[in-house]
Amino acid sequence: MRLIENILENDPEKTPENSVSELRGGGITMILQEIFDRYGYDFRDYARPSLERRIRAFMKEEGFSSVAYMGERMLGDAEMMQRFIRNMSVNVTSMFRDPGLYAVIRSEIIPVLRTFPFIRIWHAGCSTGEEAYSMAILMKEAGLYDRCRIYATDMDEACISKAKAGIFPLQAMRKFTSNYIAAGGSEAFSEYYTAKDNHAIINSSLRKNIIFAQHNLVSDGSFNEFHIILCRNVLIYFNEKLQARVHRLFHQSLAMFGYLGLGSKEGMALSGVGEAYSNIANIAGIDAHHKLYRKIA
Repeated sequence: MRLIENILENDPEKTPENSVSELRGGGITMILQEIFDRYGYDFRDYARPSLERRIRAFMKEEGFSSVAYMGERMLGDAEMMQRFIRNMSVNVTSMFRDPGLYAVIRSEIIPVLRTFPFIRIWHAGCSTGEEAYSMAILMKEAGLYDRCRIYATDMDEACISKAKAGIFPLQAMRKFTSNYIAAGGSEAFSEYYTAKDNHAIINSSLRKNIIFAQHNLVSDGSFNEFHIILCRNVLIYFNEKLQARVHRLFHQSLAMFGYLGLGSKEGMALSGVGEAYSNIANIAGIDAHHKLYRKIA
């Protein structure tokens, strides 16, 4: 707690009435360093504006007006620390999110995957698993699910637990069905889940080849070789240094001529490895909005 004590020592009034302007000082940097040293969660290279917004929201929710007192309490309270971790995670997702991307995977990538004896797919930053299940449906409809493994990872253990359960609000199925149809789905989407009370339970046949596991893109390394890696709308929350680090991890983890899918506002500009990829959007008829790349070096 020495770092937190230093912050409190520098607070002349030592009261919780400090302004959230502390976020722009050195206090939050010291707290993030201590979180990394003690728990291994590394938020030090998250993009600063996003970091400040999330911490400010956490402070409001927890009733703190002082960064120093938030740090003192949080570092001594494991449950509060887990709430902080969840607050820092990006958990906005849905099944067949950005349907056009899945339509491109159907038309351009699945024909290539058919030539492989076994297929490995990594959803990095999978949140609560909706997009991993979307890929499972895509592979099943292509007749490839029995010879693939989908690895779905997230740093948030609570998200991984929800993803493993495969239980979603029944009211969300209307939107998911619409996304599925827009992505080129032609089956009855309701066949992929069982409705019970107010929930939809994903069929066990779709869960059997998905491996959900905790993995931190900031600090963990490569763990396999993949034919597809999807990491969508995660890198935008990282600064340039951290984006380059994660891109090196993906490049190391991707098989030659494998595919990398990013979010619509992400790209290769800050990757440091852009020359190792070709842009799938260069194919006639593919919307440049869909950030899909193929490893060529």
